[in-house]
Amino acid sequence: MKCPVLLVLLALPVLGAEKLTAPELLHLAQGPHNADFAAALTTTLTPDLIRKGAAFIGQGPDFLFAVEAPSQPTLVIDAQPAGTLTAGGAPNLWVAAAHLTTGTSHYFHYLVGGELFGGANNAAAYGPDSYAQPGVRQGKISDKLSFTSKIYNGMHCDYWIYVPAQYNAATPAALMVWQDGHNFAQRDGNTRIQNVIDNLTAQKRIPVMISVFIDPGKVGDKSLRSIEYDTVSDRYARFLRDEILPEVASRYNLRKDSYSRAIGGESSGGICSFNVAWFQPDQFSRVLSRIGSFTSIQWHPGEIDGGNVYPFMIRKQPKRNLRVWLQDGSEDLENDHGSWPLQNLQMANSLKRAGYDFHFSFGTGTHSTAQGNAELPAALAWLWRDYDPARTEQTYEMEAAERDKPLFRVHVYNR
Repeated sequence: MKCPVLLVLLALPVLGAEKLTAPELLHLAQGPHNADFAAALTTTLTPDLIRKGAAFIGQGPDFLFAVEAPSQPTLVIDAQPAGTLTAGGAPNLWVAAAHLTTGTSHYFHYLVGGELFGGANNAAAYGPDSYAQPGVRQGKISDKLSFTSKIYNGMHCDYWIYVPAQYNAATPAALMVWQDGHNFAQRDGNTRIQNVIDNLTAQKRIPVMISVFIDPGKVGDKSLRSIEYDTVSDRYARFLRDEILPEVASRYNLRKDSYSRAIGGESSGGICSFNVAWFQPDQFSRVLSRIGSFTSIQWHPGEIDGGNVYPFMIRKQPKRNLRVWLQDGSEDLENDHGSWPLQNLQMANSLKRAGYDFHFSFGTGTHSTAQGNAELPAALAWLWRDYDPARTEQTYEMEAAERDKPLFRVHVYNR
């Protein structure tokens, strides 16, 4: 229950301060919390988020939280008290610094006068592999490229190609395809994927690989995203194999073995990635699904299967040679299409019962990319672990540590 007095909009200072980067604001917070600090804080974190109690900023493990409140609040992070806030340099403005575990996301809220207030469930704490590192060569991303599909009857889509600095045209490179490609096209975006690729390639924790960031397409003004991504069929897999990848291969020297190919995405892009590998394990054998929509979005009984059928198909159809990383959060979506958390739990248990090489990362997040983005270095390193460029195939086996663990079980915690 929100404290009613906090709904009153209080005046925060705006002194023409410039928006600061996370390191700049964190450094400034170590000095006096005066009017200049309050102005910089408000400009950087925005007054609306501060009033709502949802404002934060972080760099690595170091975070700063800010909130408006009529009395001194207590900060609670991941259900644990994290200390009281201090005055932020303006009336009713409070701040707190905190040191968070990296490689995952965190949730927080405040206690004000004994009442819960504000909070957010998407504080991604990035580790060092998600930031550009000194001495690590950076790859290059192409300009936006376009393609018109015959398989999707004139659908127009855009895509980008990311090429690591270590790529040598004389040596065929591994491949990874990412759905909703515009989310990955900016180096300093929330995914930080380009930094991750650069760092892990330099550390030889992933192979030299060409990354294709592809957007869902349109026919006229109609988006085909759900039709492409949520439909359980081989159509999108054929679109990649027969139309997009030949275009990429005309520019770069690609390996053709599924051992050297991975595919990933989030939400509907997550189920899409699993779908491609399920129907064409000879093309892709490594899958990264984040907050995957294994629900009934495109389910038309008796006509078209939707992602809700996958947990049962995994249990009852012949096993594919796949390695799968799944990620979801307990506060993910619940709507007419189904329950994202329960379906991902079902996916994990089905993969386990069928003996797949899989990992399930289950946190407390909403339908947000925060956890998946923060753990991306770990996910990619796990997905490509023990990769040997001298090989073209491998029979994936469940890790011994996973075999010793029980199936996932559900505990009702919110009633």
